[in-house]
Amino acid sequence: MKLLLSVFIVLLSSTAQAYNQQAMMEAYFGVVMIRGYNENGGMAYGSGVIIADHTVVTNCHVLRATKQPWVSRGEDNYPITTVRADVWHDLCVVTSPTLPFKPVARGNSYALVRGQEISAIGHSNGVPAPITSIGEIQGLYPTPSGNMIRSSAKFMMGASGSGLFDMDGKLVGINTFKTAGHGGSIHFALPVEWLETLEKMPASSEFPVRGKALWEEDEDKKPYYMRAAVPESRQDWPNLEKISMLWTQQEVTNADAWFSLGLAEQSLKQLDAAANAFQRAVTLDGQFVEAWFRRGEVAQLLGDSKTVKDIELQLQKIDPLLVSVYQNYLNCEKNCQKQ
Repeated sequence: MKLLLSVFIVLLSSTAQAYNQQAMMEAYFGVVMIRGYNENGGMAYGSGVIIADHTVVTNCHVLRATKQPWVSRGEDNYPITTVRADVWHDLCVVTSPTLPFKPVARGNSYALVRGQEISAIGHSNGVPAPITSIGEIQGLYPTPSGNMIRSSAKFMMGASGSGLFDMDGKLVGINTFKTAGHGGSIHFALPVEWLETLEKMPASSEFPVRGKALWEEDEDKKPYYMRAAVPESRQDWPNLEKISMLWTQQEVTNADAWFSLGLAEQSLKQLDAAANAFQRAVTLDGQFVEAWFRRGEVAQLLGDSKTVKDIELQLQKIDPLLVSVYQNYLNCEKNCQKQ
């Protein structure tokens, strides 16, 4: 996660969005492990979320390597008998008739907003007990049914198929794929609404589940937000600039596209162009906090003190606490490192 967002979360921790402790505990206990032996005799594993009685959703790529998967919690195992598979969307719903646990509550990806606090709960690294990671919504990308979600809530190998929950303990997404690089990982979750179609599909007892997922598509065929994520995480600014320029041309009213372009141009020291791109982003989305911060940083580098002060007024309208965070960010020198 970028330094700015880290600072933002720390400084606002005392006033962070309230959460429903009981509901979050129920969400925690609604996450399970999916396990099975692969063709070489090794253990394949991932995560899943209980979405109905005896029913668990996971990623289909978790089920690629095993003919006899099962659901696991601690030392207890529950056989999986059938699967409903939407391989392209990388969502599989499996049935385990003896599974005794309560399903989680479902939320709505359309109701999410940028900057909203969320929690990823899954079996990262295959640990027996789920691990919880708190983060925030970084991007929302519309699909025909639901928003694809980019978040700063981390998940690692073994957490594919785990749950992304709002702070009322409602499932809003399925953690599925991420990019990696020295600039930090970028995490994506599939919208919970995709389950509605999947649950109506016919069941099969055939395993493994094979096929390519949308995030494994050739790079030039992916949506721009996926194409931009790889060079961003690798801090490959020339390539990010190239992709982002195409993105802004194809989606002129997309604030994320302009922010991505601004990030690349700022990193390439093209400050006037970066200022324009960040300004386009905040014009399109006045609540885009990081874009406001970046716009102010570029203004300061250009010696534009009026814009620096004007942004304080804009942030005051969003949340008065942001003003001091913004000021600290702009004064960041030897004791911190901006990305």
